[in-house]
Amino acid sequence: MSVSDNRYQAERWLATAEEDLRAVQALLDAGLYSHACFQAQQAAEKAVQAVWHALGADPWGHSILRLIRDFPASEPLPELQSRLRDAAVLDRFYIATRYPNGLPDLTPGQVYYREDAEMAEELAQGFVAAARLWLGALGRGEGG
Repeated sequence: MSVSDNRYQAERWLATAEEDLRAVQALLDAGLYSHACFQAQQAAEKAVQAVWHALGADPWGHSILRLIRDFPASEPLPELQSRLRDAAVLDRFYIATRYPNGLPDLTPGQVYYREDAEMAEELAQGFVAAARLWLGALGRGEGG
C-alpha cells in the first residue's frame, strides 16, 4: 500500500473510533453502562489500530495492551507507551461487559456502573486524542 493509502485507512479507523466515543456518550445517557464500557474499549482499540494502519501494518487482535507492546515501528510512540496501564484497564471491558457468562451468576448490567463507564470513556478519549495527535504529526513529517 502507498503512504496515501495507509493514511486513508488510518483516517477511516480513527473516524470510526471517534464515532464509537459518541456512542459511549449515548449509552451513558441511556444508563447502559456495561455497553458504554465495551464501546470505550472499542474506541481505544480502533485508535491504536489507526496508528498501525498509518505505518502500513496490519493490526491483529483486540487487546489494546498487546497492540501497543507489539507496535510495528522501530521506535515506540511515547503517546501510546505512556498508556499501557490504561490499555490494560480497557482490555478488561472486552469480554465481561458483553456476555452473561463472563461473570459468575451475574449479567454485565448488574455489575457495571456509571463511574465505570465514565472512567472508560475518559481513558478512550485519551487514546483517540493521542492517535489524532500522532497522525497529525505524521502528516507534517514528524511521526514514525
